[in-house]
Amino acid sequence: MILAFANLKGGVGKTTSAVSIAAALARSELRVLLVDLDSQANAAYSVGVPSGSSNGALVEVLVDGRPIDEVLWETPIAGLDVVSGGLQLSTRQLDIMRRGYPTTLLERALAPLRHEYDFIIVDCPAGLGLLALIGLQAATAFVVPTTAHHLGLESLDLFFRGLEGLDKELRPDVRLLGILLTMVDHRTKLTEEVCTALRRTYGRAVFRTEIPINVRLAEAPESGRGIFGFQSWSRGASAYSRLGAEMLRRARRLGLSSSMGGFGFARRACTAANG
Repeated sequence: MILAFANLKGGVGKTTSAVSIAAALARSELRVLLVDLDSQANAAYSVGVPSGSSNGALVEVLVDGRPIDEVLWETPIAGLDVVSGGLQLSTRQLDIMRRGYPTTLLERALAPLRHEYDFIIVDCPAGLGLLALIGLQAATAFVVPTTAHHLGLESLDLFFRGLEGLDKELRPDVRLLGILLTMVDHRTKLTEEVCTALRRTYGRAVFRTEIPINVRLAEAPESGRGIFGFQSWSRGASAYSRLGAEMLRRARRLGLSSSMGGFGFARRACTAANG
């Protein structure tokens, strides 16, 4: 399965979730590849790739046609490899656009590796620009992290409406794996209100597992070992471990279900994702 993490809004824990789930799956003795589609390359940095050391790695694949297995990095996390993004993903977007069928570039590049890994996790940049579309086009399913704030709820609705408008531009069989609540603090009334509203609107498409506010998750990237290598006993690590198990259960269900037939409206996508 190729699993993309995407949202219209930044600052919702998307990269943290992509990195942590990649590490959680690798800890389950699965072979995992993490693809960093962001120009800041934060996902790659979080798993030990030195900042700026592979600035053009993914661009060389997308623009120059370099085989993706030539730019893989082995991470300190057993079973987890990474392809780093970098600034050139932004500065060379015109070069990417000039390639034939640009939204399919990553999908084609990953094709030779699909049997080498159990999961390929794609960290998309915020928004629905070219790089995010490249990641979604390559994916077999996607996860939408969101915070328990009213602005997060609003951006989630806009994200699904944006996908509906792109229905004819992207592959029709990409499925919603789930909506993930991050940075949750149930001590506040606002969190309770937003979580209730989110689950009322999107139902079982929202993962049961919630990611709490946890300072260790913010500190982990500097270690280059992910949250499990940094503090495997923290609340954040425990939450992502549970989420990994929940995602695997959903992934197995999706493997038995029929295609969504396109992104469609959010509620239709949520229903399809949950059988």
